[in-house]
Amino acid sequence: MKLFALDMDGTTLSSRNEISPENIEAIKKAQSLGHKVMVLSGRAPESIQEVMGRYGLTLPIGGSNGTAVFADGKLLELTSLSDRQNQDIAEEAEKEAIPFKIYTNKGIYFHREWPERLKHVLSSGAVPEEYYVDENFGKMTHMPDESKTFDSIQSLLMDQELKIQKFFMLVLDPVQKSRLLTATKAIEGGYVTSSSSFNIEVMNINGNKGNGLKIMARYFNIPLEDTIAIGDQFNDVPMFEAAGFSVAMGNAVDEIKSKSDFVTLTNDEHGVAHAIEHVLNALKVPEGLV
Repeated sequence: MKLFALDMDGTTLSSRNEISPENIEAIKKAQSLGHKVMVLSGRAPESIQEVMGRYGLTLPIGGSNGTAVFADGKLLELTSLSDRQNQDIAEEAEKEAIPFKIYTNKGIYFHREWPERLKHVLSSGAVPEEYYVDENFGKMTHMPDESKTFDSIQSLLMDQELKIQKFFMLVLDPVQKSRLLTATKAIEGGYVTSSSSFNIEVMNINGNKGNGLKIMARYFNIPLEDTIAIGDQFNDVPMFEAAGFSVAMGNAVDEIKSKSDFVTLTNDEHGVAHAIEHVLNALKVPEGLV
């Protein structure tokens, strides 16, 4: 039995935010052969479930970069930031007055000033032109009308039942991004990564896709050498390092490709289906097991 861990944006989803019939067929084929397929994404669990439901897929998930892991309708593990970490991260974001949002066990909370801060940076002239044509730009800058909002981190921490898994910082000014990377990487017990050229994501040191993959593999009693990770961004590197076999998308940057065992087609060429078929075909040859 194998465990396939699929990133979502830029991987399972096309640039049009769709899962192709080819990818769906490959996922279901792997399942029919007795393998497990999970989604391991930077998206919140509820966002992953909404997309999966749209295509009639029932899969275990690791949301918010593997900090919230679910299988068979139950929570397997929730890796949250401490109050001290939350305060330190929020302080750095506020210093730069950037748009940021917080992923919690009660949903996503946007900073109330997200629209004003976004408008300010877009009018500053500091945003590189190539960001505007990035397939993630629209999704990452959008704040839904019905969003939950907060004014300060203290207002959220007053709720003792609310646990924070991830900070998502939209950093469209490269100079600001450089400063914030330095500052957030210095926060004790934190883990910093990104899922595009213009964002920073901060979790607990144990909150990453590699740990999410390990939790799921342990739950299904699957050795890590029998796991396959498929992704395209820097937040996928921990699961590449944990998995027995790693697959970079054809649309991944060269640095991500260099960290993989195999490079598949792009997300607009059904790269996930191509990767799954590659592994399934290898399993047919005893000496060619992945």
